[in-house]
Amino acid sequence: MDLFEYQARDLFAKHGVPVLAGEVIDTPEAAREATERLGGKSVVKAQVKVGGRGKAGGVKLAANPDEAVARATDILGMDIKGHTVHKVMIAELSPEIEAEYYVSYLLDRTNRTFLAMASVQGGMDIEEVAEKTPEALAKVPVNAVEGVNIEKAREIVAQAKFPAEVAEGVAEAMVTLWDTFVAEDALLVEVNPLVKTKDGRILALDGKVSLDENADFRQPDHEALEDKAAANPLEAAAKAKNLNYVKLDGEVGIIGNGAGLVMSTLDVVAYAGENHGGVKPANFLDIGGGASAEVMANGLEIILGDSDVKSVFVNVFGGITACDEVANGIVQALELLASKGEKVEKPLVVRLDGNNAELGRKILSDANHPLVQRVDTMDGAADKAAELAAAK
Repeated sequence: MDLFEYQARDLFAKHGVPVLAGEVIDTPEAAREATERLGGKSVVKAQVKVGGRGKAGGVKLAANPDEAVARATDILGMDIKGHTVHKVMIAELSPEIEAEYYVSYLLDRTNRTFLAMASVQGGMDIEEVAEKTPEALAKVPVNAVEGVNIEKAREIVAQAKFPAEVAEGVAEAMVTLWDTFVAEDALLVEVNPLVKTKDGRILALDGKVSLDENADFRQPDHEALEDKAAANPLEAAAKAKNLNYVKLDGEVGIIGNGAGLVMSTLDVVAYAGENHGGVKPANFLDIGGGASAEVMANGLEIILGDSDVKSVFVNVFGGITACDEVANGIVQALELLASKGEKVEKPLVVRLDGNNAELGRKILSDANHPLVQRVDTMDGAADKAAELAAAK
């Protein structure tokens, strides 16, 4: 889960990363009041989960409360790389800046470790620095057990060649940034820029945080950070049911057990769709290796509630997930929807193979639901699902 800048700032402050004061607002008039509380001057910053706000005109200085209102009026509603600005942060104006730096921690999946990154060339163009002068961006592996204490932070700072006069202050900020990373179960914490002010302070002026949603069970406070207004309602409903679901731009709903099988199913449906008007998969939904009938019912309820879906392909290879459980789930889901008064008009193509496949097929045959079709091969089922979607 990616956070807005103001949320990242709040987490930084919570864990001792040096930040300036700020308030998030959603009306121009509120910008006046917030600027007055900050002493009469402020920075008005668009809150969108995308980079390049400054270049797009989403970050403006306000010399007085009236100007803050004007700036907020201009920025609220602005489109920045496809993201509409609904909120702005009214931030305290920084003291005069002498230098801008970059620091971050992230999960390095390739090398199965954590990685610290730091550069004395911070600011808006850090991506360009990383591409054109990679030697200017220090990359230091971090042992997950040992973490980052002041000695490790000094090592990171030394590799990035920070000037001696700021080295200790940056190292201290790196320690508190690591504390944020660990305590909040983050996948990324980034400060860009981390600045040195004329009066000698080290401050985090902008930041990014991405949280690991798999850790939500031990982070109850993180639910309040979700951007529910922007969330896809189907994905939100699936998350509430603990389903691994991603909405896609297509017409064939997909349910499978195991991420590998589901990914393969997306491919075969896309390939089959080329012969049926270009229909595509409508979603990714993995019901897991030990899914119950209830999980299957929940998954079908989500997919059948998607207005873009014209047909559904249930592709299960029974292992831990027995095929009779899946078949019962399909029957229960259809009964559940009918009991709610919802019309089920989308055809289901079901392919069952593996553990208890024959029993699962018998359950479906005995139920004799007019919308359920059994096809026993993966390619054949994908073709039938694509054909049915194209006919709708």
